[in-house]
Amino acid sequence: MEKSPDAFRTISEVAEDLDLPQHVLRFWETRFTQIKPMKRGGGRRYYRPQDVELIKGIRHMLYDQGYTIKGVQKLLRENGNQFLVAIGNGDLAAVEAIAQRKHADAVELTPAAQPRPLDEEQMVGQPKAKPSRRFFGLGKSDEEGPVQPDGGRLSRDNRALLQEALFDLLECKRLLDQVR
Repeated sequence: MEKSPDAFRTISEVAEDLDLPQHVLRFWETRFTQIKPMKRGGGRRYYRPQDVELIKGIRHMLYDQGYTIKGVQKLLRENGNQFLVAIGNGDLAAVEAIAQRKHADAVELTPAAQPRPLDEEQMVGQPKAKPSRRFFGLGKSDEEGPVQPDGGRLSRDNRALLQEALFDLLECKRLLDQVR
């Protein structure tokens, strides 16, 4: 007899469904505060469906995409749980919508997007934005993002550019799949 999709799952059921050892799930609870299974008497864990979906996304980013734990923590901080849930489910439309909403929010908050007084726009010889020294690996952080097989790392800016290209390619794939 199969459980309802809305039913709570034990740690053994989640571990089996996601092909993960139980100790990994317990460890991830210490690293990702967003994973909050209900605990009954005796400390028995019961995972809600949304916990399982989030774990799927975390598993995908760590095991399939090569992100570090700190990199996934940063993704969760910047994009929220729904972003990783959408990635775990393969819902490219939701991933794209979340990314676009985040980009639109960032544009609204940047000072460059705000209207400037006329006299400032007429000034000549002053840069409008400071160039990023982190581009092409300068000033990179060692704790974030995917790990390359050779141990080299990309800067945050280059990773963002690659992520944007990935979203574009995934959208193209989705459109091609619709045409077939």
